[in-house]
Amino acid sequence: MTPSTGADSTRDRIVTAATAEFSRHGIAGARIERIAKAARTSKERLYAYFRSKEELYATVAADELTAVAEATRLDPTDLPGYAGRVHDYFTAHPDRLRLMNWGRLELGDGRPAAPDDPIQTTVRHKTEQLRNAQKAGHLDPAWDPADILVFVNQLAMSWAGQTDLMPADETERVRFLSARRAAIVAAVQRLFPAATVGQNSDLASPPSKT
Repeated sequence: MTPSTGADSTRDRIVTAATAEFSRHGIAGARIERIAKAARTSKERLYAYFRSKEELYATVAADELTAVAEATRLDPTDLPGYAGRVHDYFTAHPDRLRLMNWGRLELGDGRPAAPDDPIQTTVRHKTEQLRNAQKAGHLDPAWDPADILVFVNQLAMSWAGQTDLMPADETERVRFLSARRAAIVAAVQRLFPAATVGQNSDLASPPSKT
């Protein structure tokens, strides 16, 4: 986040403090008092910027989605490379993965998301990128773009939350994660090899879209 001066710096400090608080405690467990204290401001000042804890979380989540998008750069013509970057980002920042998972756990009450929900906006944008790549002949059109996005992201993040299965020794951990990254990239390559429209592949057999 770019530092700012004056009143805006207070808002930046609040968002930074809230990011750490939500990552550690979730939305329900987060405390406005702790966020305000960490941001060196008052509860009253915090509520002048954000009307509720949920609104503050939405801002934090939107900022994180922007950071992820910038760090991982979806390239529909190179999904294995994209998967590797997603793996790198979340294994380096497991706290950010927890931050997003809290939102899914606590806000996923079955109700349709708002049209301007940042996660829905991101999903729509990425599925449209994938759909355009299919039309251009870079991806097998038999796959639903939504399935491609979910499958690739789930594979890419599969080891980010498995810290209990990783070696304690730092050198071994680096070697271990390098091997896991290679496996993820290979799996995505087998599922979604770059191809021209009509090209058949024995590596994956996508289900027919209905």
